[in-house]
Amino acid sequence: MSAIRPIRNEADLAWATAEIEPYFANPPAAGTPEADRFDILADLIEAYENRNFPMLDIPPIDFLQAFMEMTGRDQADLAEVLGSRSRASEILNRKRALTVEMIFKLNQSWGVPSENLARPYALAVA
Repeated sequence: MSAIRPIRNEADLAWATAEIEPYFANPPAAGTPEADRFDILADLIEAYENRNFPMLDIPPIDFLQAFMEMTGRDQADLAEVLGSRSRASEILNRKRALTVEMIFKLNQSWGVPSENLARPYALAVA
């Protein structure tokens, strides 16, 4: 486990992302040094991204897809959270809107910021 350092450029971001990725598959127990490391790395990554990649007016589904890509998740993972493969497909293809319950589940399960999903967006025209 290497020392935590500031994130000042893309190489530092790649390092921090590689350091934090194992924690997604195997979350550390609360109160442990590993949990503290996870929290610090997550805060550093978030601060760097907020400084260098401000969230413009990104539609919720685009945000969700980017979040999934960034965290190595796919449609099957989304189906597991939402309880249905067809529901995940409908959401990602903009045929069905996210509900408050779905947004809550995504926030609780994956830590997706609710404020980025709880906004109106256009559905696909049938």
